[in-house]
Amino acid sequence: MDTMKRNLLLAGAASALAGLFGAVTRRADAVEKKAEVFEVTHTDDEWRKLLGPDRYQVLRHEGTERPFSSPLNDEHRAGTFVCAACRLELFSSRTKFDSGTGWPSFWQPLPNAVGERSDRMLGMLRTEVHCRRCGGHMGHVFNDGPKPTGLRYCMNGVSLEFVAGTA
Repeated sequence: MDTMKRNLLLAGAASALAGLFGAVTRRADAVEKKAEVFEVTHTDDEWRKLLGPDRYQVLRHEGTERPFSSPLNDEHRAGTFVCAACRLELFSSRTKFDSGTGWPSFWQPLPNAVGERSDRMLGMLRTEVHCRRCGGHMGHVFNDGPKPTGLRYCMNGVSLEFVAGTA
């Protein structure tokens, strides 16, 4: 077998293995997600009616809003960012910073506000962040944020609502 055929065969085998690995990890992620029990629950149809199309897609199906599309990027008042699905307080405005990514970013959530799980959806390992009370998808957390935590909670603005007041 010549080198070109062998390389094509190896590339095909690697691609098939990557696809199989991706399918297995997506299934494992789905099982992990289904095993979680949340305080606030609704049927899929109820969530769709309660949230509207954009929020439903992000909060219930882990979608992502377009960068720089959220008015919360420019929210600089004192207050609290709450889950748009169940109104649980998630982030203080004191921890918000401009990450330049186009999504509201925070260096720390409020205590007992969010849950995290592994996310392998795009072929890379990330940490997904969701509301602890309803399981609504918020975004992801990365290790490239500012002090004091070094974390960047990169949240979909459509997953949040802002409540002005003391933070």
